[in-house]
Amino acid sequence: MQAYSSLTFRKRCDMRMNTSLKPTRAAFHPFLRPVLLAAFLLTSPLLAVAADSSQAQPNILWISCEDISAHLGCYGDPHAITPNLDQMATEGVRYSNAFTAAGVCAPCRSTIITGMYQNSIGTHHMRCNAKLPNWLKPFPMYLKQAGYYCTNNSKTDYQFKNPSGSEIWDLSGRKGHWKNRKKKDQPFFAVFNFTGCHESGITSASKYKSVTEKLSADQRQDPNKLTTLPDYYPDTAVTREDWKRNYELITAMDAWAGELIQEIKDAGLYEDTIIFFWSDHGVGLPRAKRWLYDSGTHIPMIVRIPQAMRVNGQGEPGRVDPELVSSVDFGPTVLNLAGLPVPKYTQGRAFLGKNLTDSRAYIYGARDRMDERYDIIRSVRDQRYRYIRNFEPLKPYYQYMNTPEKGATMREIRKAEAAGELSPAMALFSASRKPVEELYDLNNDPQEIHNLAGDREQQKRLTRMRTALADWQNEVGDIGLIPEAEIEIQEQSNGSRFEILNGGKGNRQTLGRLVDMATEASNGPNALQKLAAGLNDPDPSVRYWAATGIGNIGGTAAATKPAIKKALTDRSPSVRIAAARAIAKLGDSAAAIRVLKQELASEHQWGRLAAAIVLDEMDEQARPALPALKKALKNQPNKYIVRVANRAINELEDTNNQVP
Repeated sequence: MQAYSSLTFRKRCDMRMNTSLKPTRAAFHPFLRPVLLAAFLLTSPLLAVAADSSQAQPNILWISCEDISAHLGCYGDPHAITPNLDQMATEGVRYSNAFTAAGVCAPCRSTIITGMYQNSIGTHHMRCNAKLPNWLKPFPMYLKQAGYYCTNNSKTDYQFKNPSGSEIWDLSGRKGHWKNRKKKDQPFFAVFNFTGCHESGITSASKYKSVTEKLSADQRQDPNKLTTLPDYYPDTAVTREDWKRNYELITAMDAWAGELIQEIKDAGLYEDTIIFFWSDHGVGLPRAKRWLYDSGTHIPMIVRIPQAMRVNGQGEPGRVDPELVSSVDFGPTVLNLAGLPVPKYTQGRAFLGKNLTDSRAYIYGARDRMDERYDIIRSVRDQRYRYIRNFEPLKPYYQYMNTPEKGATMREIRKAEAAGELSPAMALFSASRKPVEELYDLNNDPQEIHNLAGDREQQKRLTRMRTALADWQNEVGDIGLIPEAEIEIQEQSNGSRFEILNGGKGNRQTLGRLVDMATEASNGPNALQKLAAGLNDPDPSVRYWAATGIGNIGGTAAATKPAIKKALTDRSPSVRIAAARAIAKLGDSAAAIRVLKQELASEHQWGRLAAAIVLDEMDEQARPALPALKKALKNQPNKYIVRVANRAINELEDTNNQVP
C-alpha cells in the first residue's frame, strides 16, 4: 500500500512481543496444511508486522448492523430510503456477493472475530461457550500489538469467554470510541454496531417506535405499496406491517451510519480512514434469520477506501464487485490492510490489500442449534447456485422455537397452516420434513423456491457441490456433527473444541467415518446394514448417528432392536438418548422413557436438552414422563431445557403456558 502522510508508522522494533501466544502444532491441518511449525513462526504476525517498513497504518472503521438483508437503495431496492449508505456506495465499492457463515448473530460473530468457521472451533451452537485453543487469538489483538487503538461499541456475542473483551479490545462497551485514544496520531480500528434493526425491533412495537421516532413523514413506508414481500409469507396486513417496520428500521440505521461517517469527516480523518459497512446476517423474520438461504446469509457490504490507500485498482468509486466474500474473511482483510501478515491457521482470506490469494470458488454456511432446537444444515454457494444438505431431514423447517413464534409473521404462518390456506410457496416451508438435498438457481429463482436437486440436467452440478461440501467439512473439521453433550465431554480431554477433530491423523479418520454415518442416517432402509454396523464404532458420535438413522427408519428396522437395546446403556449420553428415540420408534416406549427420564436429570446440560426434545417428539407416547417434564421446568442450567419441556407439556395437556 502507499504511504499515508497524515499517519505515523509504528516500526516493528517498537512492538512488544508476547511469546506466550505461539501456536501449537494442532493449528495446522494434518493433511491440507502441512506447514512446519518453524515456518509458521517465521511468518506469524506474532513475530513481525508489515514487511514494508516505510508504510504507515490506516485507520479502519467498521459500521455494522443487525438483522438486515440488502434492502438499500444502492442495491436496487425500490422502497429503500438509505441516502447515507447510498452515498458511501458511490464513493466506494458495493459487494454483490457478500455472505455470512451463519444466519444468526452469535455463531457468525465468532467467525468474524477469529477468522475461523464456527463449526470448526465449536462456536456453532447458539449461546454456547467454547474453549478456544491457546494459539487462537481474535484478530484485534494483533492490531493492538502493532500499535492500533482498538474499540468496540458495543456488541461482542463471540460464544467464548477467553480471551475476554478487555483482552481483545482497548475499550469495549457503550463508551468505546476512536476519539478516546490518548495520542491523536495513533491509528485506530473502531467497531460500531446498530442494534435497532434487530428482529426485536420488528417484534416489539415499543422498540420499533423508539428506534424510528425521528423519522419524518416522507421517510415512512406504506405497507400496502411494498412490492418486495416474499412469496413464502402470507400476504396479510399483519405481515406487511412487519415488512414495513423492517424498512423503517433500516432508514433509522442509515441516519446513524451517516452520523458516524460525519464524525470522521469533522475530525479531518476521512481521507485517512478505510470504512466498512456490513450486516451480521439477513432480515430478522422466519425463513430468513437462522436459515442458510440468501434471505438469511446474503448481506449488504460496502467498503470505501481513500484514494491514497488504494492498491491495484481496489476501491474504485461506484464499482460493484461480484467477488464471493464470507464473514470469515473480514478479519484477515483488516489485518492485510493494516500491513500485518494473516495468521497461517486462519480459514478466511483477505480480499483487499496487497498480495491477495485466489478468489473464492464457494461460500460455505452452517446451521446448528438455533436456540432450543437442533437442525444440522450445511450449504455451499457459488455466484449463481446454492446447494443445501439437510442432515436432519425428518425435522420440519419450522420447528417450534420460543423466540420466533412470538413474532407476528410467524403467527400468521401458523394461522395459515391451521386454516389450510397455504400458497404453494408457503407450503414448501410448512412441510413436516425437508428434502435431503436442495439446489437453487439464484439468477432465475432469487427466493429459492424451486428445488433443482432432482433435475437431470443439474446432476453434475449437484455432485460437484456435494463433493465441495464434504471436502470443506473435512478440511475445517466440522464438529457440528458431534452431539453437543459429547462436545462438552471431549472438550475437557482435548483442551479445546477445535482440537477434538484437529488434534492428529486419528481425529481426521474419525471425521471421515462421522460424515459418512451422518449421511447414511437419512438414506432410509437401504442404509440399515451400515447403520447397524455403526452401533459398534469406537467413536460415540458415529454410534450416535447410527442410532439416529435407525430411529429415522422406524418399524422396518426391527431386526436391530437387540443392538438398540444394548445401546441404551452406552457410555455416551448422546448415544443413550438416540437409542431411546429409536427404541420408541420400534415400539418399546417404556424402555425409552426410563432412559429419557434419567437423562433429563443428568449432569450433562445438553444431554438434558436432547432428552427433552425426544420426549417432545414422542407426543402421546411421552405421557408417562409428564412428572419428569414438569420437574424440568425448574432449576435448569439453561433456559432452552425449560422451553422444550414446557412445549411438550402444553402439547400433552392442551395448555398454553408461557416461559421466557
